[in-house]
Amino acid sequence: MIRTRTLLSPESRLRRLAPLALPTLWGAVAVTWKLGCPLAQQPGLPMRIATSVVFFTVGTGLILGIRHGLSRELKRVRAIADATQRVLLRPPSPRLDGLSVAAGQLSASRGAAVGGDLYEAVATPYGVRIVIGDVRGHGLAALGAVVAVLGSFREAAHDEPGLDGVLRRLDRALGRHLRDRARDEHPAFCDGREPEHPAAEEFVTVLLLEIRQDGEVYALNCGHPGPYRIGHRVETVPVGDPLPPLGTFPLPADLSPYHCTRLLPGEVLFLHTDGAEDARDGAGRFFALESVLAEAAHAAPPLSPAVLVRRVHTALLRHTRGRLADDVALLVVRNDRTRVPAQPAEPGLRRPRPAPSPHG
Repeated sequence: MIRTRTLLSPESRLRRLAPLALPTLWGAVAVTWKLGCPLAQQPGLPMRIATSVVFFTVGTGLILGIRHGLSRELKRVRAIADATQRVLLRPPSPRLDGLSVAAGQLSASRGAAVGGDLYEAVATPYGVRIVIGDVRGHGLAALGAVVAVLGSFREAAHDEPGLDGVLRRLDRALGRHLRDRARDEHPAFCDGREPEHPAAEEFVTVLLLEIRQDGEVYALNCGHPGPYRIGHRVETVPVGDPLPPLGTFPLPADLSPYHCTRLLPGEVLFLHTDGAEDARDGAGRFFALESVLAEAAHAAPPLSPAVLVRRVHTALLRHTRGRLADDVALLVVRNDRTRVPAQPAEPGLRRPRPAPSPHG
């Protein structure tokens, strides 16, 4: 495995050391004064107090200088991390082929904006395609699998005419990632042999959806929770018999997308990872996701996807008191396409008769 080292320019090093320059100068003057000035070596309480004040001032300056430098470095690191996370798990476009879309994630790792959950929605010639998934485990350790699956989906969703082809591309991308990771963790396999267990017990649950122009929704489900449809009421959407999660077993030869529902104009599709329904409070009670969705649907019609994501996030954090045990990803889609009724012919209008033939 290749390791890289970041080299700092002399100007960058000088900027890092600048906050310590003045306290260091004070310290050098104080030491010189203490060792070289006869007045400073005289006994007596006043001189001891003066010496203590000088060195206390120097120490305080050094501490504040170090603190300022660390704070500035932390801000720079956070800015880089935020930019990286936005590229990795970028927010979907708010409008996709007549659909309103919003998404968000809560990470169980403190200070992280992304974790082991993933989502993406793209408009393709075959319809709006959506993926939502959950890597085994949570937090920053699962980012490698997230990168592999999302990177593959963003290409395959446009290239593959069938949803089954998209899923097979995701499976192959995850397999390559697990093999590469196994080689890094077990260098003995670098002689050309493949490890028997590429990454012990690592897998990804995935739900693939395709929303076509007429609102028909097709799904392929690899062990992931099904979505909710919110219209006149809140109801779970069947997504067919679950396939094994990616990374556990090979996909079956026959992959037929399941026709699960039709999303009518104005209706909402709510996708989530299992961290939402499995969240518990201090007494061990599960989060009542369906009840929260029903309250939000009745409180603010028409239901905005972005508002719904914020409402569920707020309710989750209130229920768990901010202590999530697993990452939570949400993706909400609303059908804003309008029905165009058939236009009947206006009464009284007649087609013009053809002109008589000059020979007839």
